[in-house]
Amino acid sequence: MSREQATAQAKVLEENVAQVILGKEQVVTQAVAALLSGGHILLEDVPGVGKTMLTKALSRSISGDFQRIQFTADLLPSDITGVNMYRQDEGVFAFRKGPLFCNVLLGDEINRATPRTQSSLLEAMEERQATVDGTQYGLPLPFLVIATQNPIELEGTYPLPFAQMDRFVVRLSLGYMSAEDEKHMLLQRLTKTPIDDLKPVINCDELVIMQEAVQAVHVSDQIAQYVVDVVRATRATDILEYGASPRGTLDLLRFAQALALMASRDHVLPDDIQAAGPVVLAHRVIVRRGTRHAALSATEVLAELVESVPVPV
Repeated sequence: MSREQATAQAKVLEENVAQVILGKEQVVTQAVAALLSGGHILLEDVPGVGKTMLTKALSRSISGDFQRIQFTADLLPSDITGVNMYRQDEGVFAFRKGPLFCNVLLGDEINRATPRTQSSLLEAMEERQATVDGTQYGLPLPFLVIATQNPIELEGTYPLPFAQMDRFVVRLSLGYMSAEDEKHMLLQRLTKTPIDDLKPVINCDELVIMQEAVQAVHVSDQIAQYVVDVVRATRATDILEYGASPRGTLDLLRFAQALALMASRDHVLPDDIQAAGPVVLAHRVIVRRGTRHAALSATEVLAELVESVPVPV
């Protein structure tokens, strides 16, 4: 698959998802870019704005295996990874795979599960494998985790560990739609839900090839230095208590490569880094309390920081 073909396929994927998610073109583009970069997505917003719908639209656009887990306080790690079960007729233990073994995994309300259960995803998200009773099992490729969480409800929830937050390429928020889009949604769903008619537009093999095309997008030495400068700026400022990790540096560049590919370019521009910075790095930092920036969100702080870094000519 050539770069032009990969770009065309990405456009088809975008348009397919946009049939269901109305008026949120930027979020759809960012979600598809995260998919092409091979990363995981965290959707954080109030209930009812379409987090699960976006996940289902992405999964139904790919002809792969989709699994959904409703995270609750009584969910166990073995409910996700699977368990060794004793087969009495054969006298042996056999591994029964859990819902983790799929191409797209929806973790619904992930912050309702205990930290022990949340940690069962750490190995899978980073290494694309799961270890059960000392045995490693590879996950199918591509493998994508899309998790949702409600940021305003605290009762019965467990904040995601910082190490797990760092494994998500982006944290996206849909927000409320405009009055015009909300009316359009009402009329669109008078008789049926558009998600029911959504058809796959790519298969898993094509997605893997598209991800390889993203990795082939050219990155100049100046752009690589610019990425490093942006990330290091998060560590040097007094505004932030913790800066972004080296994993954030890798994810920032890969996400920028995906944006370049989707824009029909064979090279990364500073504009791609500036567009990627807030959505890729904001959930990896903590704004320091007691400063004049304490009232700002991490996304707003990151946007200011990115603008302050000199752009390569």
